[in-house]
Amino acid sequence: MALPIRQGLRVAALPVVAVGLGGAALGATAVAVVIVVAATAAGAVLMGALHRTSAWTLRVMHRLDAARETEARLAVAEERLRFGRDLHDVLGRNLSVIALKSELAVRLARRGPAGSEAVADQMVAQMTEVQRIARESQAEMREVVRGYRAADLHAELAGARGVLEAAGISCHIEDSASSGLPAQVQSALGWVVREGTTNVLRHADADRCAVRLRRSAPGRVVLVMENNGARSPALGAGSGLAGLRERLAALGGSLTTAADAGGSFRLTAEVRLGGDA
Repeated sequence: MALPIRQGLRVAALPVVAVGLGGAALGATAVAVVIVVAATAAGAVLMGALHRTSAWTLRVMHRLDAARETEARLAVAEERLRFGRDLHDVLGRNLSVIALKSELAVRLARRGPAGSEAVADQMVAQMTEVQRIARESQAEMREVVRGYRAADLHAELAGARGVLEAAGISCHIEDSASSGLPAQVQSALGWVVREGTTNVLRHADADRCAVRLRRSAPGRVVLVMENNGARSPALGAGSGLAGLRERLAALGGSLTTAADAGGSFRLTAEVRLGGDA
C-alpha cells in the first residue's frame, strides 16, 4: 500500500521467482512449475490491486472528512462575514458623521470667548446632533445583533438543505407547522436546525438527513432531525445542545437525543405554544 507501483511489482516478483526455483529444485515437471508460477503471479497481482484500491479508498474517505470539516468552517466564516458587513454598513456612516461634528465642536470651542453666545449655541447644536446620531447608531446596532441572534426558521430550513446537499448529504424536509408560529418559537427552532445541521456535518458520516416539523398535541410543535452515519462523539451533550436546552426550557419545551446501533441519530425538540392551538 505504501510502495510505489514499480517497487511494489519488484517485491511481488520475489515469491513468483522463489516458487519457480523451488519447484525446479524439487524436480517438478515443467508444466507443474509453469502452472504454480502463473497462479502465484496472478495471486500477487490480485492482492496488489486490492491493496492499492484499499489505499485509494482510505485517501478518498480522509479527503471527504476534511471537506466536510472545511464546509462547516466556511459556513461559520460566511456568517461572521455577513455580520461584519452589516455592522459596517450600519455604523460606518454614522461614526464618520459623529467624528466630523465632534471635530467641528472642538474648533468652535477653541475660538474662545470671542464667539459669545452664537458660538455656544452652535457647539450645543453640534453636540446635540452627535448625541442623536449616537443613540440612533446604538438602536441600529441592537437591531443587527437581534437579527443575528434570532434565527429565522424558514431561512434556517432552506440553509440547512443547501449546506447538507452541498456536502453530498440528501436532505428531506417536511414542514407542516411553521406557518403562524410565534416569533420566539420560530427563533428557538431555527437555532435547533442550525445546531443540528452543524452536528451532522461535524459528527457524522451521513448520506441522508430528514427534518420533520409538525404539531403533535394541541398547543405543541415538534421538530425532529434524523440522520444516519452517526459517530459516538455525536451522542455526547456538548455545549451547543446544552444551550439549545436552555433556550427551549424558557419556552416550556424540551430537547432529546437518541441513537441506535445502526448509526441513526435523532434530535427531537418540542415547544409549547401557549395559547395557540
